[in-house]
Amino acid sequence: MTFIQANLWQWQSWNVAWNQAISEKNSTNHFSTVLVHGFGACKEHWRNNQLILAQSIPCYAIDLIGFGESSQPESRLIDEDKETNNFIYCFDSWGSQLADFCIEVVKKPVLLIGNSIGGVVSLKAAHLLQENCIGVTLINCAQRQMDDKRLIQQPKWMHWTRPYLKSLVRNRWLSKSLFRNAAQPSVIRQVLKKAYPTGNNVDDSLINILQKPSQRPGASEAFRGFINLFDDHLAPDLMSTLDIPVNLIWGECDPWEPLEEAQEWANSIQCIRSLNIIPKAGHCPHDESPEKVNEVLIKIIQDAK
Repeated sequence: MTFIQANLWQWQSWNVAWNQAISEKNSTNHFSTVLVHGFGACKEHWRNNQLILAQSIPCYAIDLIGFGESSQPESRLIDEDKETNNFIYCFDSWGSQLADFCIEVVKKPVLLIGNSIGGVVSLKAAHLLQENCIGVTLINCAQRQMDDKRLIQQPKWMHWTRPYLKSLVRNRWLSKSLFRNAAQPSVIRQVLKKAYPTGNNVDDSLINILQKPSQRPGASEAFRGFINLFDDHLAPDLMSTLDIPVNLIWGECDPWEPLEEAQEWANSIQCIRSLNIIPKAGHCPHDESPEKVNEVLIKIIQDAK
């Protein structure tokens, strides 16, 4: 029998929600898998994967700070004063959360599996975990095209408007307004139609999974923190110094993270072992085409054993 058990873990001063999929078959494995969601998602976004993977290996899913059922503290930008209850929403913070979770809760070497920004978080955590991380699988990893380090690749008008944009998005009145609009079920459904080009598994359950955490009092703070990340880690930089295997899984029709860049990564970054393309899928192929993605993940897990 395989089932999911919900848990809470105290990290620093914050509550972290996590699930463990438990199966009697896999209790003797020497490593575990940890699933890391993308921006605006949560541990339940692995609804079509965790139980399947747990038949082969212990499988955990975690809510990053600011998302799901984890704490949603007030955001602090880099140049703002530190207070007791504020938090810098960035890849260093989330990476530390994930690494500490693996050390204190999982207590085994881990294979990290991350979607979108969860991929960048996983890469950062892998650096912190060192030998306690045996590999990373990136599912449509965030390419972070709005980062200042990528500005040279953007049109000239973006160079000119960037200072104004940075000044504007600092304001809570704006971030809260944008977030309230984005958190409407009708808007979530429209975004999902773009993110899931085939429309597979875009259902009321998914809308509820994504909308429920957005109704909590501090939900807009992670949004404010994230839209102010103009100078943070890029996946290729993190991978350039990794000596563990990295595998890529990519939805062919991702509207935000182009497949062409993933192919360039696969051809130029030494630690990348494979690129599996999921036909017709978009930004979240693990949920849109779970049978195909689970098959790839199970092979990666078997190869790591």
